[in-house]
Amino acid sequence: MADGTALITKTFDPHAARAQFPILSRTVNGKPLVYLDNAASAQKPKAVIDAFVAQMEGSYANVHRGLHTLSNEATEAFEAAREIVARYLNAPHPDTIVWTKGGTEAINLVANGIGLSIQPGDEIIVSEMEHHSNIVPWHFLRERHGAVLKWIPVLDDGSLDMAAYAEMLGPKTRVVSVTHMSNVLGTINPVAEITRLAHAAGARVLIDGCQGAVHASPDVQAIGCDWYVLTGHKLFGPTGIGALYGTAEALESLPPYQGGGEMIAVVEKQRITYAAPPHRFEAGTPPILEAIGLGAALTWLSAFDRVAVAAHEHALYDHVRSRTEGLNWLRELGTADGKGAMFTFTVEGVHAHDLAQIMDRYGVAVRAGIHCCEPLAKRFGVTSSTRASFALYNTTEDADAFVDALIRAREFFV
Repeated sequence: MADGTALITKTFDPHAARAQFPILSRTVNGKPLVYLDNAASAQKPKAVIDAFVAQMEGSYANVHRGLHTLSNEATEAFEAAREIVARYLNAPHPDTIVWTKGGTEAINLVANGIGLSIQPGDEIIVSEMEHHSNIVPWHFLRERHGAVLKWIPVLDDGSLDMAAYAEMLGPKTRVVSVTHMSNVLGTINPVAEITRLAHAAGARVLIDGCQGAVHASPDVQAIGCDWYVLTGHKLFGPTGIGALYGTAEALESLPPYQGGGEMIAVVEKQRITYAAPPHRFEAGTPPILEAIGLGAALTWLSAFDRVAVAAHEHALYDHVRSRTEGLNWLRELGTADGKGAMFTFTVEGVHAHDLAQIMDRYGVAVRAGIHCCEPLAKRFGVTSSTRASFALYNTTEDADAFVDALIRAREFFV
């Protein structure tokens, strides 16, 4: 689609999808909003906004045990959302889905539970492309329990060095925790193969799906992982909500993460027993509205042909690459085969923060910095980069506006 024609297929119309997002009709600095910060947080369709408001206006109450009509209605909607997440991930049962406040809490929940049995010298494998939320919790185990962190190298094109990964697995490997899709490079990792190799070595596997759940159509049973995490706000849903999938065995192996109401079976002065998963991990009043909003978001998203959506998003990326080819002052980070629609780059002589601020004058919203991936930034020898990340509601017009703003912003500094 290098000719810039509208990217519309028989099964997916990005302009029709875009029309469902109220915020995308606004202007910024007198220019039409071009929102390309989707990897940080996606915008919300009217279906999600309406579901959120309808629950507050018509059936809001605390869930479980209320017995009155409003509580029963809220509980039904809340648990229906859990079923929606399970279907979206092809999880075998809704009880394998734990509500969390986001992907970060989901990873911390698992790491905290594993930490109670970690012994000095036990090894945890992560990759150089991980988000800090999939690094810092494992550093806690290094600091507090003597675990050893091992790092899968990233090759020059942004793909994982799978040969090095296979070599580092061994009898001391306890956990492998890697991203499904890099939030900087767009690389989509071979998570099923990563899982197979780890299980052969006797290790458990956590997949950070905060990006992959949006763009890679995850199937947790096909992947075979022990845990998979996602976050709602990148999936066109609310903030403050995420989910942890775990196999029945993997969830049962974890102790409670927090204490309070809902997560208990019996509480006595000298004895306590805990509820079975998933409620064991859902202490206190849960994010009721947010969970229902996430359910609405996934229902809305699942109505699209996901293959057509992915093709549309990648065509936008290809269009940007075709228009920026030959710009000798621009360096792209991450060019692995099959990568997602993410264009991360540096501009010679211009700091990413300055570039993003100037691009905002043209209504173009991009992300600048190290993207919570400091080890990856150091791997590529950069102190900052700019990222344009595409979603289903972006259009060829957005892609062209991005490239035009980028060129104008660069001219501002030279």
